[in-house]
Amino acid sequence: MKRIWAWGALTFGLLYFFLPLIGMTNFSLKMRRGEYSFDAYARVLADPKFQETFGFSVMMALFTILFGIFLIVPTAYWVRLKMPGLRPYIEFVTLLPLVIPAIVIVFGYIRLYNTSSWLPLTGTTTGTNLLLMFGYATLALPYMYRAVDTGLRTIDVTTLTEAAQSLGAGWITILSRIILPNVLVAVLSGAFLTFAIVIGEFTMAALLNRPAFGPYMQLLGANRAYEPAALAVIAFGITWACMGLIQLVTRFSKHTRAQR
Repeated sequence: MKRIWAWGALTFGLLYFFLPLIGMTNFSLKMRRGEYSFDAYARVLADPKFQETFGFSVMMALFTILFGIFLIVPTAYWVRLKMPGLRPYIEFVTLLPLVIPAIVIVFGYIRLYNTSSWLPLTGTTTGTNLLLMFGYATLALPYMYRAVDTGLRTIDVTTLTEAAQSLGAGWITILSRIILPNVLVAVLSGAFLTFAIVIGEFTMAALLNRPAFGPYMQLLGANRAYEPAALAVIAFGITWACMGLIQLVTRFSKHTRAQR
């Protein structure tokens, strides 16, 4: 009986997940009346706005990932090595973006950094992009921190640090040539999740008036019929490609360790 209930729950979950996706994909292929075609996808991919907004979001994702690595890896390493008692407090802080809505964060940015404030970042394109990157990094903080912290748990941080220091290595060398390579899989997992978050984020980019992929999806959805469905399928595919890369990198790492 338990097995029947388990299979029933699994079947219900799969249907709940896949049926809307199948319906959306089917609708996106019916732009040409009476037959299936990829016309909606072709129009979306040929749209200059798609290329501009997707390119902008990819660029912001890469900058956000780099910023997250430079912020999270040293912080998680230092907390684990020197201040283990602060771990509960750091974990609490990293969980805050999950309970504080993105609209609250971006309104705080606008109030603090508008053109009449002490640091008018919203007055320039570069400043606004910087604020947007900080916002994206905040949204990705829970996932990036936990990925890196999990990676650090799998290695003996104290022994590696002491061995490197005994050979004369400085802190930058220890972080860049010893710690980071050992937690690279964890960092890549956090990076792929960050990429997926940035690509689909709408609120911050819209309120900061930046040409990102999320606002473009909303604008297209308000004015077209078949193209939004095609765009949603593309965005869904990008997200799942990132998840697949995480699994691929993790399996490759386990296989490499097993061979060693």
